[in-house]
Amino acid sequence: MGGTSTDVSRFDGRFDHVYEATTAGVTIQAPQLNINTVAAGGGSRLLFQNGLMTVGPESAGAHPGPACYRKGGPLAVTDANLLLGRLQAKHFPWIFGPSENQPLDVDAARSLFFQLAQNINSKTSAERDLLGQYHEDKSVEDIALGFLEVANETMCRPIRALTEAKGHDVQQHDLACFGGAGGQHACAVADNLGIRRVFVHRMASVLSAYGLALAEVVHEEQAPAADVWSAITQNALSSRLDELTKVCQSKLYSQGFSDAQIRFDRFLNMRYDGTDTSIMVPESPSTGFGTSFEAMHHQEFGFVLHGRDIVVDDLRVRSMGAQTEVKYGQVHDELQQLHTNPISCPASHPAFVENASVYFRGGFRKAAIFKFDLLVPGDIVAGPAIILDSNNTVLVEPEWMATVTSTQLVLERDSTKSGVDAEKQSRQRITTDLDPIQLSVFSHRFMAIAEQMGRTLEKTSTSTNIKERLDFSCALFDPAGNLVANAPHIPVHLGSMSHAVQFQLDRFAGDLVEGDVVLANHPQAGGSHLPDITIITPVFRDGVAIFFVASRGHHSDIGGISPGSMPSTSKELFQEGASSMGMKIVKQGVFQEADVRHFLLEEPAKHAECTGTRNYRDVVSDLKAQIAANHRGITLVRALCLEYGLDVVQAYMAHIQRTAEAAVRALLIDTRKRHGGSRLCGSDSMDDGSKIVLAVTIDEYGSAVFDFSGTSPEVYGNINAPPSVTYSAIIYCLRCMVQSELPLNQGCLAPVRVVIPKYSLLSPSPNAAVVGGNVLTSQRLCDVILSTFGAAAASQGCMNNLTFGIPATEADGLRQEGWGYYETIAGGHGAGPTWDGQSGVHTHMTNTRITDPEILERRYPVILHQFSLRENTGGRGRHTGGSGCVRDIEFLKAMSVSLLTERRVFSPPGLAGGEHGACGVNQWKRRLSGTDDDFQILNLGSKNTFFVSPGDHVVVMTPGGGGYGGL
Repeated sequence: MGGTSTDVSRFDGRFDHVYEATTAGVTIQAPQLNINTVAAGGGSRLLFQNGLMTVGPESAGAHPGPACYRKGGPLAVTDANLLLGRLQAKHFPWIFGPSENQPLDVDAARSLFFQLAQNINSKTSAERDLLGQYHEDKSVEDIALGFLEVANETMCRPIRALTEAKGHDVQQHDLACFGGAGGQHACAVADNLGIRRVFVHRMASVLSAYGLALAEVVHEEQAPAADVWSAITQNALSSRLDELTKVCQSKLYSQGFSDAQIRFDRFLNMRYDGTDTSIMVPESPSTGFGTSFEAMHHQEFGFVLHGRDIVVDDLRVRSMGAQTEVKYGQVHDELQQLHTNPISCPASHPAFVENASVYFRGGFRKAAIFKFDLLVPGDIVAGPAIILDSNNTVLVEPEWMATVTSTQLVLERDSTKSGVDAEKQSRQRITTDLDPIQLSVFSHRFMAIAEQMGRTLEKTSTSTNIKERLDFSCALFDPAGNLVANAPHIPVHLGSMSHAVQFQLDRFAGDLVEGDVVLANHPQAGGSHLPDITIITPVFRDGVAIFFVASRGHHSDIGGISPGSMPSTSKELFQEGASSMGMKIVKQGVFQEADVRHFLLEEPAKHAECTGTRNYRDVVSDLKAQIAANHRGITLVRALCLEYGLDVVQAYMAHIQRTAEAAVRALLIDTRKRHGGSRLCGSDSMDDGSKIVLAVTIDEYGSAVFDFSGTSPEVYGNINAPPSVTYSAIIYCLRCMVQSELPLNQGCLAPVRVVIPKYSLLSPSPNAAVVGGNVLTSQRLCDVILSTFGAAAASQGCMNNLTFGIPATEADGLRQEGWGYYETIAGGHGAGPTWDGQSGVHTHMTNTRITDPEILERRYPVILHQFSLRENTGGRGRHTGGSGCVRDIEFLKAMSVSLLTERRVFSPPGLAGGEHGACGVNQWKRRLSGTDDDFQILNLGSKNTFFVSPGDHVVVMTPGGGGYGGL
């Protein structure tokens, strides 16, 4: 834990490497340690926004730094530690202030905390009065400690992601803590996670630099492969690894290393055939690569695909030359042999400095201060205490003790006290009354549940759509089916999933029992479009549903008239594939295989020119992955209830929704003031001329009516959008316009009443085609809402949907699986009052990944020739809109292709005088002869389905975003 962030990684005897990571929105594809970073450091700012206490991501930086640095900086984590006595100003160097010759300023921190406490107490008192709850003001110290608790919970989330989300028990780990700020938080973070031992190295504050001095020189060699793992290929692969080993060895020889200093790790990058998630499998003397791969796959993903070939994608050898001999595990050996000396009288010990007053939950307590360099191996310091060295401060919390070794401070729970149990008892004392500290903590815990559900779904799924493109969402709902928390997955799913849960609550009223799981995808049942299948699992206690968890995933093919189930020409719902108003996919724990086959294969094929799913195996595998993701959510929800009590958890589910409601009401009241109380109006057109019309009326209490009267009637086509999509667009746009931290949940819609004309484009009849409504009309809705509020110019207004594939065939009773591929293509984002639009990004209602070129070309008979920015296609203005993209794909086999797009006729409008973005263009380059450059170029318009031959290209040029402000 450093000044602006906390980094977390996991070590189990081997370094955990990844070959792609995203930090601050930038994806880097290179071998690197698997490090998760969160914005919670000593300089992370402390803010109270929308009823929540937040830590970061904003940072005070080195200049001006936290308030206590004497440069007029804001409150930060360091200020809280200083105010509570966890940092001692008199023992810090005098390097602060304008002339860098003054001590830390505790009075500056206290003054700002006093102002913040007044604000928090005032707003909490008003909230509790409305709820009829007694309120007692929190002290400045309680507020500061609350912020530290939020910071600690923020740090726990990436630790859980690296352990629990990958199948490891976090409580079976030790915590190794380093960085200048880590020592003040180590015990508290360990308590939150149930970890009972923490290592703090003597060099903890400069451990990265110290580690660099000890680091091995590493040289890696990699070679591609495309072999199926078998007894026949093992020897050849082993020989190739030997060749790479010799190359690595020669490289280290050239740098002066001897054989005694060199060691090697050898890997095969392996995956199951038909999947895209590979595992770097280390060579093991006791087990073969194949056995190791299956064990690692089961550990991380929870299953093994028996009978499926294992493919080797590449070989890798890592050679390491040791410059310094490092004895691994030395501290463990030392602890076993250490002669201990518990310090029973701190004041008489040579390392004792003085007693300090340190604030913990419950009040100030006396804590002895020791100098680390005067403590000797074997000394045991009981908490509460502070241990100082020239670069570090370590807080030993109550019921912890610190054992000194030659290289470490080893912090452990006092074995004579049930510290973890005491911590849980403390949490159980939390009441159902609103508390801003606990509200912030629960916000993190609820979000973490949805995130871990998402990681489970990503890991256990099979299809490119879900595993690679991440076209899924996971969420947690209260007993009434209201959205409580969702991970930041797909925006178009957000508002609509609660409609799906509530519909099934009514449909199966009294008929849901423990072990039941419900499947639904019909637009009238809260669905968006048919490929998005929702899996809903109730959580029961004593026969009563206490929560719901749900996951929604876009499946690669569910039948209908075209591969990929995203037809551009559908006119009726049945043409878009399998549909269900609600069915039990699992009954009392038993997967209903026959019902699923009927749903996916038999029912869709009854209609003219339609088939069932073209890839039954992958769809069923993904449905089971969704069930597994829900099960993970249930496990975590039950653990949370066990920790805090069901009544407290449910109370905070309600509190967090009221918090979101209050924030949205404040936004709407501010909007009303800025527009003088006048009605807000906006409209835009689809490429077929259909109009979306919106009028927003806001009253003085922050209640709003979103009235879509005047919107065009339902179309005989597929751009109709069910009402749930409109709610998704509204909740998304409102959240975007709230310019501060806010959990997105059902409370965002509480102040809003929506009026949608029946049988209009936004509320079609039950059998209307809707596949384009979810991916096209939803985007236009966002453009209309944001322009109506004056928030942003129009973005590309489209997801640029491209599908292609080959249908399944059946001959002599044997079914040959077909396949379908689906992707959405990025474009330009609209500019706003203070920003230029981003180029080449997904906008608004989708944020899926594009499939990696290597995976696309490996799995499908296509070649990707170009994927680049379409320069200068954003609208000009004071702020320029983002540019679209160009994507050129060549087909190597004959197949069906569908394009479902918008903004090919009407360009994305600018705002406040900004110019329009460029329209998109779809082209079919049909090869006319055997030469490479003899093509007939055809304009495909917005929507089309056609059959390509080998050598044909499809070129999609996506729209730019509108500009903002006159030049």
